Amino acid sequence: MFAIVRTGGKQYRVAAGDKIAVEKIEGEAGDTVSLGDILLAGDGGEVKDAKGLTVSAEIIAQTRGEKVIVFKKRRRHNYRRRNGHRQSLTLLRILSVGEAKKAAPKKEAAPKEEAASTEAKAAAPATEKKAAAPKKAAAPKAEAPKAETEKKPAAKKAAPKKDA
Repeated sequence: MFAIVRTGGKQYRVAAGDKIAVEKIEGEAGDTVSLGDILLAGDGGEVKDAKGLTVSAEIIAQTRGEKVIVFKKRRRHNYRRRNGHRQSLTLLRILSVGEAKKAAPKKEAAPKEEAASTEAKAAAPATEKKAAAPKKAAAPKAEAPKAETEKKPAAKKAAPKKDA
């Protein structure tokens, strides 16, 4: 059985036992990851429904790809820039392509009655503190006189007259 999987913005055709290099995925060597974005699945020449399928893979190593040289040049302007880049990659070994396993139902940490009583205890002291503290009346805001805030245009001084 094979599947088309999308991860890291790229698509890969995978089957059980394949090794692929994908964009970096968080995890250590030996961890098992699940690739959930399955676009297409098939068995032999038949195409199957991809809903409910998962691809499980084991991380082989966290590595880096080959160095790519980025060189920029503009003619007749004495402009040259040389830069290098190595992409971070994760090597995966595909373990299985198949149905998603349903997770076991989670156990509740505390029954609802106990949880409600702990919430009530936590809320009780806060309400007592609020009731004990008297509320202060809001102080009226003092308004500034309008005459002080408005500026009057400066009076022009008359130029002295010259006798001719």
